[in-house]
Amino acid sequence: MNKQLHNLGLALVLSLPIALPAVAWISPAHAEQVKAKEGWYNKLVDIEFVKQNVDIPPKKGVMLIDSRPAARQYDPGHIPGAINIPDSKFDQMAGSLPQDKSTLLIFYCGGVECMLSHNSAFKAEKLGYTNIRVYADGSPNWAAKGTGQAVSAAYIKKLLDEKASFLLIDARPKRMFDKGAIPGAMNISDSEFDKHVDKLPADKATPLIYYCGGLECVLSNNSAEKARKLGYTDVKTYVEGYPEWVKVYGEAAAPAAASGAGATAKATASIEAGKEKGSITVASFERIMKENPDSLLLVDVRDAKEFKAGAIKGAIHIPINELEKKIETLPKDKPIVFLCGTGARSGEAYDTAKLLRSELQVYFIDAEMKFNADGTFSIKERGK
Repeated sequence: MNKQLHNLGLALVLSLPIALPAVAWISPAHAEQVKAKEGWYNKLVDIEFVKQNVDIPPKKGVMLIDSRPAARQYDPGHIPGAINIPDSKFDQMAGSLPQDKSTLLIFYCGGVECMLSHNSAFKAEKLGYTNIRVYADGSPNWAAKGTGQAVSAAYIKKLLDEKASFLLIDARPKRMFDKGAIPGAMNISDSEFDKHVDKLPADKATPLIYYCGGLECVLSNNSAEKARKLGYTDVKTYVEGYPEWVKVYGEAAAPAAASGAGATAKATASIEAGKEKGSITVASFERIMKENPDSLLLVDVRDAKEFKAGAIKGAIHIPINELEKKIETLPKDKPIVFLCGTGARSGEAYDTAKLLRSELQVYFIDAEMKFNADGTFSIKERGK
């Protein structure tokens, strides 16, 4: 018995040299992949990592960088929120990188055969950046498995100049659209998307491009996702939206001047009316929040995800698409201020409240706001 065990063990030992060097048996396809990885940056991430760190509004401390050329590749379709620093222009555009060298930088380009993102990652490392990753699967993988692609202002301008067949949709409330919009755009407010589905083209292959109030605005993303669920197959967003368009191409003519008489007779004396009807000035809002914050009822009308990430301490949450059915819960004996990130949804909330319950003392912030997880906030008037 012992002799048999000895012989069996000897046979196993003798077989090991044959079994161990399995790496020598590589298929031609696998060999090509191994060869393609030569020269790659050594810190790689997959699509799930990108999804966790890239969003609209953009996550703090993260920059996503598309290393592909602009006109032919980045402009027609890129990961939403990505900035474009073509590897060929890295040195000239290095100033676009954040000052904080510990910022998470995620580079990507045209997939596993593309070296541009790896080249740029090495260059960023030489500049002293310490938290660099490369999404090697890049644009093709995102197009197949991501959450939608974005386009640039230059691409929209090109389509307009060429009179291309596509539909440009402004997802902001009508009050914002009426003050100025990208030429050729039609208005379907995200909060009224379901009411205006009939305005969308019958051909589900028609290219649709949604935009709204900039990187802090989620309306275009929301509407784009709704369109995809309806079966539209070519839906993209212009996430930098109307604010960037104005900077690049100038402001479109507004249909009518805004009224400055915003205060209602019931408003308290400390509330100063803003230029836009129904708005409260940034200065008076900040003063009240400092001196007597309990004198106002703050109603945050952003989406649940945004509210959870950060909101003003004491604010209640009523998403804009739920305001109509919850309007009766609002008190008529206390000034109410609607809040969002850009003034678009809060302005729509004001219009809705005045239409449904004119007796309410309602106002909105017509400015850019950022909300922190600790309950604090920052606010900036437009153009400042």
